[in-house]
Amino acid sequence: MILVTGATGNVGRRVVERLLAAGHPLRAVTREPSRANLPAGVEAVAADLADPETLRPHLAGVRAVFLIWPFTDPAVTARLAPRVAEVFAAAGGPRVVYVSAASAGEDPDSFWAVVERAVAASGVPWTMLRPTGIATNALGWASSIRAGGVVRWPYGGAARSLVHEDDIAAVAVEALTSARHDRKTYVLTGPRTVTQAEQVRIIGEAVGRETKWLETSAEAVRPMLAGAMGSPEFADSALAGWARLTTEPEPVTGDVQAVLGRPARTFEQWAADHTADFS
Repeated sequence: MILVTGATGNVGRRVVERLLAAGHPLRAVTREPSRANLPAGVEAVAADLADPETLRPHLAGVRAVFLIWPFTDPAVTARLAPRVAEVFAAAGGPRVVYVSAASAGEDPDSFWAVVERAVAASGVPWTMLRPTGIATNALGWASSIRAGGVVRWPYGGAARSLVHEDDIAAVAVEALTSARHDRKTYVLTGPRTVTQAEQVRIIGEAVGRETKWLETSAEAVRPMLAGAMGSPEFADSALAGWARLTTEPEPVTGDVQAVLGRPARTFEQWAADHTADFS
């Protein structure tokens, strides 16, 4: 049995689909199982990472856990992550595959890094997946592209090595089902960097319509970004990160290919897979 958290998210849903296709029994944690709309064959159970004890009854027979952490506040994470990891350890130490972030290696105080340390300290087998950025971030421009094709956003020159969400899921499934990835950390990226302005152009080519990047100040989007991210501090961190990427592009690694035996998918492939979202 494999336990999946975040099963209704962009990556988690792909993990569920891949595990089901491979014939693995699945149990998905959700706060409201009746509304999860998960595929047939998935056992949906009610639990909440905010209350780690609710996980305990659902870990019987579980040999691996796919972990998506839902809390961005470092203080909340510092309180909850060790308790969640302790519940995993007490259940026999299932393998934990955690979708972290590349920034965890740079900022030890980030919530990403706090969760990594808690999982590692618990003694369970683990694999840390650190995407530089997930290509589905570009879905934030979908309404603008549908409405007229003009994206008003700052830092068009920010160069990102965005990774396809299904590549993350494929690596996660490999790690969930094989001990050879235990105690390993993978930095997951696309095969090259693409600036934000280039992303908009590529999406336009995929959907067959003209798109345009209109450079906007960071201050103009900060209030909206803070609301969407739930924190002014998180918004400021994102804006500072994009500013840095205009002069220091995100790294490109070969970790997706090392695990899967094939190259990571390009942003062009991602855009082609998501034409319905922008049309």
